[in-house]
Amino acid sequence: MGDLITEYTERLQQQELQIQALSAEIESLKNSQNASSSAELEALMEENSRLKYRFNILNRALQEERTRCGHAMVNINQRLQEVFGLAIRTSFPELENPPLALAPNQQPKFGDYQCNSAMAMAQMLKAKGVKVNPREIAERITRNLPDNELIQKTEIAGPGFINIHLKRSFVSKLLSKLLINGVKPPPLASRKRVVVDFSSPNIAKEMHVGHLRSTIIGDSMSRLFEFLGHDVLRLNHVGDWGTQFGMLIAHLQDKFPDYLTASPPIGDLQAFYKESKKRFDEDEAFKKRAYQCVVKLQSKEPDFIKAWNLICDVSRQEFQKIYDCLDIKIIERGESYYQDLMTDVVKEAEDRGFVQLDEGRKIIFAPGQSLPLTVVKSDGGYTYDTSDLAALRQRLFEEKADTIIYVTDSGQGSHFQVVFAAAQMLGWYDPKVTRVEHAGFGVVLGEDKKKFKTRSGETVRLMDLLDEGLKRSMDKLKEKERDQVLTADELVKAQRAVFGCIKYADLSHNRITYVFSFDKMLDDRGNTAAYLLYAFTRIRSIARLANIDEATLRKEAASTEILLEHEKEWKLGKCILRFPEILVKILDDLLLHSLCDYLYELATTFTEFYDSCYCVEKDRQTGEVVKVNMWRMLLCDATAAIMAQCFHILGLNPVERM
Repeated sequence: MGDLITEYTERLQQQELQIQALSAEIESLKNSQNASSSAELEALMEENSRLKYRFNILNRALQEERTRCGHAMVNINQRLQEVFGLAIRTSFPELENPPLALAPNQQPKFGDYQCNSAMAMAQMLKAKGVKVNPREIAERITRNLPDNELIQKTEIAGPGFINIHLKRSFVSKLLSKLLINGVKPPPLASRKRVVVDFSSPNIAKEMHVGHLRSTIIGDSMSRLFEFLGHDVLRLNHVGDWGTQFGMLIAHLQDKFPDYLTASPPIGDLQAFYKESKKRFDEDEAFKKRAYQCVVKLQSKEPDFIKAWNLICDVSRQEFQKIYDCLDIKIIERGESYYQDLMTDVVKEAEDRGFVQLDEGRKIIFAPGQSLPLTVVKSDGGYTYDTSDLAALRQRLFEEKADTIIYVTDSGQGSHFQVVFAAAQMLGWYDPKVTRVEHAGFGVVLGEDKKKFKTRSGETVRLMDLLDEGLKRSMDKLKEKERDQVLTADELVKAQRAVFGCIKYADLSHNRITYVFSFDKMLDDRGNTAAYLLYAFTRIRSIARLANIDEATLRKEAASTEILLEHEKEWKLGKCILRFPEILVKILDDLLLHSLCDYLYELATTFTEFYDSCYCVEKDRQTGEVVKVNMWRMLLCDATAAIMAQCFHILGLNPVERM
């Protein structure tokens, strides 16, 4: 809707200029009786009237749409971009796609937001042979700002920066709306089908610390898309097919010959895998039988499918223990799901002439890629390349995905680059329409900045890591003597908050680098989950201290104006309302540490406010509450509401007492 308004506005502006030019020409040629110019002007004016009529209808529809989306949170940055975008196009209609640079002001004393478009526009005009001072450009933009509900005043500074001061009444109304309606996502242009591929451990192998990052990051991305209103499919692309299952089934047959009638007690699947791998590497007869088992499994012989299912089920049970600890919801759809689709993918590529033969292999070269995809091995088997192509095709055509995000380590980046290029070559999707992206992350490092391993040099088992977290969490609680204050149930909940600390420690870093440290993540100072969860609990306790319940706060939100007279009230109010623009930014770059940075900024801004502005006044003698500042109580409530939603997106579960 907004794009249509912009289109009609630009067309109207162009026509107004044409009409002015023709009117001037006709005025100068009145004595010449120039009929063609007059007729051209008449036609333009008629089309102009029709456009204005259509523009007004669309404008009314846009206002009605905004009213219908009345519960959605307003993205102030986006609203300012609409206002300044219109002013820029009105001021300089001759510029095609003029730059729109608008961001929160880094120095609040100069304003709340800043528009820095004038300097870049001066360069664009210079390229057209027109020399205009950036300050003059900024002045023209401010003169053409349309009437709006959010700007109090603008000031031009330096070479052409436009400092923007928001109306306090506008911010106050948005805060009241937030408290009345609850924390809602910004308006959604269109609801998309989003597939997030994450976690993806291998069957018969234990999840290790490397799977932790994919699981945590993918879950948080899914939560973000879900909160914004999209239809999200969370997929676990487990490694549940391939030659390794031949040796596992052969070993199962030898170790538990009655596996078809009695469920084999495979307690330690990792040890079982190592035993079968050792036999596979050292025993030629066993290796030959393992390959035969693979052929029978791929032929879907019932006994071998049952053996395969038994092994997969043992792994699933182990995976689920970890997913339960971390509160992860995910649908398993492993490589086996795409087996029948792989044949179709290879046939399609062959029929369209994209397959080449290379020493018995069938390979595909994609445009701009130096390495090929191997879709069929020399022995006729399929590969990870074939599986990933088949999975991508299924998600595009059967799931009808608009967005597909792969959350794996950065080492797989080049592989996915080739897969995506091949899919585009095959015409499966247009990157301008469908978003297919690899969200890569770096390896987990220890505090020595080396790859995180056990003392013996082995990869850290994820379950061991989580158990160690629980132990350290309880030690920390007892050190602070919380076990003397909390009930047994509260103590267990506080202990399990460590899982949130582990998540937050990962998400608060840039995806590419991450140093794992229990000491830092359990520290209740600085940008940690421990600090933020304590801060949230304290904020929630303020209303209890004042004997104000939830119903009273809801009632007051509808009738009490939130005054923002103190500078710390104003700073906190603006910080609360930046939540939607933070989400929109993350939706674009998929860097979740921005949300953690914002959450920490919100908590510290609240502390500044609470230290400077009394909310509850007590009698020094009796300790009884004698005065409550209701609009400040509402600011406390709004802060807690935004923090709670941030916690939800990050996968943290706050507890009432810690």
